[in-house]
Amino acid sequence: MEQVDEPVKDEREQHVLAIGFRIMPGVSPVASISQSQHQPFPTPSPFSFSVASTRWSSRPLIHRHSNLFLRFSVLLFSFISALTLVTPSTNNKHHPSPSFTDYSELIYCFIVAIIALVYTAFQLFKGISDIAHRGILISDLTSDYLSFVLDQLLVYLLVSSASVAVPTIGQVERGTALREGTIVSTSMAFATFLVMAICAILSGYKLCKRIGW
Repeated sequence: MEQVDEPVKDEREQHVLAIGFRIMPGVSPVASISQSQHQPFPTPSPFSFSVASTRWSSRPLIHRHSNLFLRFSVLLFSFISALTLVTPSTNNKHHPSPSFTDYSELIYCFIVAIIALVYTAFQLFKGISDIAHRGILISDLTSDYLSFVLDQLLVYLLVSSASVAVPTIGQVERGTALREGTIVSTSMAFATFLVMAICAILSGYKLCKRIGW
């Protein structure tokens, strides 16, 4: 009986080994057991997902709100620059002061201020509609290209108008309302240029980030 039992036992052991090799072909059972012991399963934390989601959702809003603040500053400065040129010629009807239309340089400054006013009003409207309706007005890629090109163009117009208006201040008669308005308008044009230059840098960075990254 012992001789009969030994072959049966050997066949069972071979059958078990065959099953083990079928389950994990080409891998040592001892190595697989040791790897499973040394690699514990990570426990995901719910706070990691919440923090990552809030960062990705808050960063675009911060950028958009800062862009709106800069655009509103450009709108305000350009409005003051245009208004101070028109107001002196309409204040004193009995003793009219020289008008800005008498100087071609001041006409150019007024036109640039109106262009900046209209363009910035459009950018503000688009920015508010993007926040409210998620870019239903213009696609993001087209908006980035247009903003980059038009911002650069407006920066050039603003710096040229401010540089033209500075020597014109000496040509205007002293003590007149137009001279004071020209000084204020030139200061506002220079402030508009500085803020618009920041907007142009941000729009260029946003476009490079969208294309390259």
